[in-house]
Amino acid sequence: MAEKEQSIPMDLAKRQVAVTAERLALLHIAFARTIVDELGEEQGKKLVLKAIRDYGRRVGEQARRKVVEQGLEPLPENYGKASDLPEYGMHDRREKVVIDGEERTRAYGCVMGKLWAELDEAELGRLYCYVDAAKYMAYNPDFKLIHTRALPDGDEYCELCVRPTTGQERRDFENDGADWSYIDR
Repeated sequence: MAEKEQSIPMDLAKRQVAVTAERLALLHIAFARTIVDELGEEQGKKLVLKAIRDYGRRVGEQARRKVVEQGLEPLPENYGKASDLPEYGMHDRREKVVIDGEERTRAYGCVMGKLWAELDEAELGRLYCYVDAAKYMAYNPDFKLIHTRALPDGDEYCELCVRPTTGQERRDFENDGADWSYIDR
């Protein structure tokens, strides 16, 4: 006998995603704070960014595989077809805007950013956000997803856009010893 399909209210589904995002935000802070406390500010942040780059590479490579399996090219317009962040529960709301001819996504009320602010850990939390540039560059090195605004930086929302990378950015991203974090500043 086929199992009966169940549905739950949207508010409950959003809350379940938010709980997962809060746990991920806490996990990031626990690791980042421990590393920084053990190694010191400069070396600790450098190691956290190294881990975030590795995490982003894994996410981007997985997205690339999923897109290619669908017979598509790994172009920015196909990234979402690999499924990325949940549409509901991670933010209060999102909207598309065009500024100076550039399409950007604004995300209001980032669950993770709000939690890091409550914990007074916005600066360390913000290191997690570099995963966006890393995942995009692993997906297709010719492009990066950057924050033009970020809640952990004190902005009222996160604003992201896709931009082409430079040769120097691609080299720095691939070089384990290089500082690549400037790509998303």
